[in-house]
Amino acid sequence: MDPIERINALYDDNARLTSSAAGTQAAPIALAAQCIVNCLLGGGKVLCCGNGGSAADAQYFAAQMQHRYERERPGLPAIALNSDTAILTAIAVEEGFGNIFAKPVSALGHPGDVLLTLSINGTAENMVAAIDAAADRQMRVIALTGRDGGDVALKLRTNDIEIRTPAVDAARILENHRLVIHCLCDLIDLQLMGG
Repeated sequence: MDPIERINALYDDNARLTSSAAGTQAAPIALAAQCIVNCLLGGGKVLCCGNGGSAADAQYFAAQMQHRYERERPGLPAIALNSDTAILTAIAVEEGFGNIFAKPVSALGHPGDVLLTLSINGTAENMVAAIDAAADRQMRVIALTGRDGGDVALKLRTNDIEIRTPAVDAARILENHRLVIHCLCDLIDLQLMGG
């Protein structure tokens, strides 16, 4: 395939997914943004985590919250749990990779806080363990998933929120997750700072 044709095909795939996902994602995104706003107004924080590309997105979300999204505002409390390699590797060596997020959630999470998980397929043991730890700490969970939601979707309680990307390709799911993050940040700023 010609490189220009390939690029155009990738853009078309992304556009189709974005268009189709809006119908199923808009309501849970709005609920998730309100959940985060309620958490912040109550003095809480958002803990977020992911693996691989989703780890980068967790850090990206925390950066948009702590610094700013599109306009100046005070920083908002959000921590990407996958950012501290010393903590991650200490836990992984002593307790296994499956606990690298659960242990910090147990240490840092408080009732009323929110755990934001990002996962392409929802099958990572460390995501499931983090959700269990959040439930123990009386935290709500917002899960960005893809494919069929995997074990992450099965772990969610009735007051948790899943924002599932209706796709199977990892690249399209990650692209969509970034758009979801932008929607969340926009709505959070709008609700906190006004229009």
